[in-house]
Amino acid sequence: MKADPAGMGPVRFVDNDAEDGLVRLFGDLPPREPGNEHVCLKVLALSGGGSGGAFGAGALVGLSQAGTRPTFDVVTGVSTGALIAPFAFLGSDWDDRLTAAYCGGQASDLLSLGALRPGPSLFGGEALAGLVSRYVDEPILAAVREAHLSGRRLFVATANLDTESTSIWDMGAIASEGGEAALALFIDVLVASASLPGLFPPRMITVESGGKICEEMHVDGGTISPMFVVPEPFLLSSARDWPEASIEVYALVNTTLEADSRATPMSAIPILIRSFEMMLRASYRNALRSVAAFCEINDFALHTASIPTDRSMGSMLRFEPPVMAAMFRCGEQLARDGVLWSTASQILRRRSTRA
Repeated sequence: MKADPAGMGPVRFVDNDAEDGLVRLFGDLPPREPGNEHVCLKVLALSGGGSGGAFGAGALVGLSQAGTRPTFDVVTGVSTGALIAPFAFLGSDWDDRLTAAYCGGQASDLLSLGALRPGPSLFGGEALAGLVSRYVDEPILAAVREAHLSGRRLFVATANLDTESTSIWDMGAIASEGGEAALALFIDVLVASASLPGLFPPRMITVESGGKICEEMHVDGGTISPMFVVPEPFLLSSARDWPEASIEVYALVNTTLEADSRATPMSAIPILIRSFEMMLRASYRNALRSVAAFCEINDFALHTASIPTDRSMGSMLRFEPPVMAAMFRCGEQLARDGVLWSTASQILRRRSTRA
C-alpha cells in the first residue's frame, strides 16, 4: 500500500511504483516552443561522496564563472549530491550560498571530536539538520516551487531501512505544497539522504497509508543507489517520450573512481575506513556504468566528471576546511578551464589502465 507524508499528495516514487512508468517522473518537462524543431533537454545527476561534495560544488561555480553552465531541466541528487542539488537546480544566482555551505567551515565543526555523541551514531542528527537549515530556507523553497511550476524537476533519493527500498522524492512537488510543513519535509529529505549510517542517525519521516499514521526510517540514499538518472526498475527501459528532443546527461561524481594506491596502516580503524572506501568506490563505478548503459540504450549524450586521482585528498570523511577548500578549488579550476567533462568510457578506462 502506498504511503505519502501526512497531509500531502504524492511527492515521491518508490521501487514498487514501476507500473507508473517514466511518465510520472519526467513526463511533463518544459513545453516545446512553437517552431523550435530541436530541443536539448539537460539532466544533471549528482552522486554521493562525503567531503568530496566540495568538488561538485566547486565545479558548478566554475561552470558559472566560465559561462558554460547549462540550465538543467532535471537534477537528481544522492547524499552529499542531494545537498548540492537545490543549488544546482536553481542556477548561478545561488553560487554564493553553495560556496558558503561547502567552504564555510561548518562541516568541520559538525564533525569535530567535540561533537561526538555515543548512541545510534557517532554524531547527532540535529546538528546535521541545523547545518542544512542554515542554507535551505523559505526563499529556496519558493524558488524551487517556481522552477517546478515551469516544468523542471528536482529529485532526491533516500533509502528506506524498513522496506529496504529507494524513495525518490519530488522536491518541487514538496515545495509546491508550501508552508512550514513543506519546508520541514524538504529539509528532512535532504538530511535523510546525507545521513550515512553509523555517522548520523536515521531520519524518521511521518507518512500516512490507508488512514494510518506511521514513521519510516530513512538513511543515506547512497546505501542503495549512489547516483541515478532514473529509478533502478527503468535502467533497461526506453525513455524516448520526447522524439523531437535530444537529451544530454551530465554525471557529476563526487569522488575518485580510479584506484588510489597507498599503504594502509596495520590497524583496525584504518583498515575499516580503507575497506569502506574501496567498497564505495566500486559502487560508484557500477552506478556510472548503469547510467552509461541507460544512456546508450536511449541514445542520450553522456558527460561525466569525477575527482582526478592526483587531486584526491584521501578519505571521503575528511571535513577539515583546508581539505574542503582544496576539493572546491579543484572542481572550480577544471570547470573554468573547460576540461571538467569526459566520457564514461574515458574515466573507466583510466581506472582499468591504472589497475
